[in-house]
Amino acid sequence: MISSKLKSVDFYRKIPRDLTEASLSGAGLSIVAALTMMFLFGMELSSYLAVNTTTSVIVDRSSDGEFLRIDFNIRLNITKTVRKYSIDRNLVPTGSEFHPGPIPTVSKHGDDIEEDHVDGSVSLSSRNFDSYSHQYPVLVVNFYAPWCYWSNRLKPSWEKTAQIIRERYDPEMDGRILLGKVDCTEEIDLCRRHHIQGYPSIRVFRKGSDIKENQGHHDHESYYGERDTESLVAAMETYVANIPKEAHVLALEDKSNKTVDPAKRPAPMTSGCRIEGFVRVKRVPGSVVISARSGSHSFDPSQINVSHYVNQFSFGKKLSPRMFHEFLRLTPYLRGYHDRLAGQSYIVKQGEVNANVTIEHYLQVVKTELVTLRSSKELKVLEEYEYTAHSSLVHSFYVPVVKFHFEPSPMQVLVTEVPRSFSHFITNVCAIIGGVFTVAGILDSIFHNTLRMVKKVELGKNI
Repeated sequence: MISSKLKSVDFYRKIPRDLTEASLSGAGLSIVAALTMMFLFGMELSSYLAVNTTTSVIVDRSSDGEFLRIDFNIRLNITKTVRKYSIDRNLVPTGSEFHPGPIPTVSKHGDDIEEDHVDGSVSLSSRNFDSYSHQYPVLVVNFYAPWCYWSNRLKPSWEKTAQIIRERYDPEMDGRILLGKVDCTEEIDLCRRHHIQGYPSIRVFRKGSDIKENQGHHDHESYYGERDTESLVAAMETYVANIPKEAHVLALEDKSNKTVDPAKRPAPMTSGCRIEGFVRVKRVPGSVVISARSGSHSFDPSQINVSHYVNQFSFGKKLSPRMFHEFLRLTPYLRGYHDRLAGQSYIVKQGEVNANVTIEHYLQVVKTELVTLRSSKELKVLEEYEYTAHSSLVHSFYVPVVKFHFEPSPMQVLVTEVPRSFSHFITNVCAIIGGVFTVAGILDSIFHNTLRMVKKVELGKNI
């Protein structure tokens, strides 16, 4: 009795197999229905696994504080958080990190008491420079410009030092050292060949050693010591101290005993350098400027080229491995402007037309924050700073520089990831299976009844 009542509520009443009839059209329609179910199931699964986001713009609610971190990696012609590497003309690193050593602060730019002086140094030009550099074991050259304030401050003490050294080490009898000078406004090609960009530049050339060695550095040295007569004479004495008097006859073959004075260090490379690191700046509009500066030199703007190639220039903290993985997963849904300048090159060819070229980049910075709603909670997944960049080349009267002007936006972009629920996925799967099965059944019934009607019509005609 109970079983018969239960059978009365059966939604799926069974038809005896003997009463069912299989057909070729029904089999074909069943195969099509099964393939359709599989295709729609795959699309629904892909949609379920895909990232679904909503984007909104809100007032910047960042908790980063008042400072903003800027990471950069720039290959450039030219703090503890900035590192420099030598590179060749093809932007390929030529060695390990470049440590130039401490540069003494110049406090004496010349003699305090101005005295009448006579020219004790030898005027050098492109015609006689090589002969002098190969004739004397030590040739100390002052590359100067008449318009330079610091060159004029140095001139009296330099000529007086040259006179004193000439009297102590007669060029004809002794021949171990000679002091010379080059007017870079007259000998432009000579100064350019020796990469003179600031005035005055005092270079020490040792006989037979001005060749490119040691990862691209010239073996000649730059003097950065005090510039009064007493200091200059003392420095010249150290250069001569270890040189035998007969050295002007022979080329120096052994350079292993060469002493290094704290006031001199290897001259800069001929190509450029790569600088990388980070700086912390205020979260207000500002600029990061890369330039040549000195408190005791004047620079020739036409000889400075600030062409550069940007490997990286980004804002904010570095991504952790987990955040980087999330970034790769969400990259198609983000704009990907976190490192907009990466891979860009800004080249200025050296010449009179392109002299004094400053390169400026204008960056509009917007913070993008990605949060997800998982387990009914809002979780921060990723935060980054994206920016747009516009660059320009500007002719300037002053020393060329590279400027990165940045302007943080008071607004931020909020990207919210909204994962789809599993129950919604199961509901859609059931709807796909039931819908396709029902539609296929309706089509099969229509097709079967149509065939029956056609057969009845044909039989009526035959009768």
